[in-house]
Amino acid sequence: MNGHQAIQSLSQIKSGRSRRISSYDRSGGNKDFFSIHPRDKQVLGHIKGAGCVKHIWMTMATDGPNQEEFLPRKIILRMYWDEEKEPSVEVPIGDFFGMGHGITRNYSSACLMMSPEDGKALNCFFPMPYAIDARFEIESEADQPIKFYFYINYEEYDALPDDQLRFHARWNRECPTDGISDYEVDNAFYEFGGKNTTGDGNYVILNTEGKGHYVGCNFNVHNLRHTDEWNWYGEGDDMIFIDGESWPPNMHGTGTEDYFNTAWCPQQEYHSPYHGLILGGGPNWSGRISTYRYHILDPIIFNKSIKITIEHGHNNHRSDDISSTAYWYQTEPHLSAPALPSVKARLPLPDIRPFDEEMLQAIFSHKNP
Repeated sequence: MNGHQAIQSLSQIKSGRSRRISSYDRSGGNKDFFSIHPRDKQVLGHIKGAGCVKHIWMTMATDGPNQEEFLPRKIILRMYWDEEKEPSVEVPIGDFFGMGHGITRNYSSACLMMSPEDGKALNCFFPMPYAIDARFEIESEADQPIKFYFYINYEEYDALPDDQLRFHARWNRECPTDGISDYEVDNAFYEFGGKNTTGDGNYVILNTEGKGHYVGCNFNVHNLRHTDEWNWYGEGDDMIFIDGESWPPNMHGTGTEDYFNTAWCPQQEYHSPYHGLILGGGPNWSGRISTYRYHILDPIIFNKSIKITIEHGHNNHRSDDISSTAYWYQTEPHLSAPALPSVKARLPLPDIRPFDEEMLQAIFSHKNP
């Protein structure tokens, strides 16, 4: 159902009962937040019975005068459906709500948005059905205590229809992606040369098994190349392999910005219900970029498996810091995901120039160069 259809259906009778769990002060006072200390795991709520989450709002702040840098990458959000042992959602909280780099920024899409002040109000409207129970948890890997506020609005049902799939979200990062050296080739070859006829080495946004449909991703790039020549980070084709098909997949794209519904190496920041460019990068596409594509009206259906990939630069030539969050619905059980990297391995790289391979390895391994 799109936004227009949702408005048109507002007058129709609805089944179920509206419910909420939140961080309100149970004493009746004004301490309407949970105090979360470093290394704490906090269950936000455990809902019993059948239902569907309709809206999530969250915000947080360091519990002290100095706000901690990259806090949205240091807090992990998890969601469990129907007594499962492994979470269906396990994503750094800022990335889950649509933007990477450990920061927030005002933007709006159909199902995810960051609202004022400065994008610190995190909202999600993806429906999340469950038949037995739903459990929500955060884990803090921050250095300081935080104040955490939230609403989880849901509908309670007598039973869940059999045709309801479960919501999933997964984070990934490669830093740096496995590219080629630009020292021994000219810039034209580095940016446009060679041929990719297998899809091997593409950046993987999602790889899962089951029956369901993919509903999109946010995608974040930190351009690690220092040059005065053309330094566009894109030219990577999206390649979506459905149900085990070989290269070339039926859904083969034409370029990074093309998959995200933009054009001509964009830098103009823009957000719409289904696609946007939240961060456009600096001069010559330097620095940090954040973009999204949500398949709300055109979900990508799979019956056995799906592998969502994209080249990092044409023919996977580029070595940048890429991270992403994929969103999809599927039958259970879902494919087990690798454990999230440590908090140090999740943090953004410092925005310094120039990068060289020795410096990059030292930064990412958290050793002194």
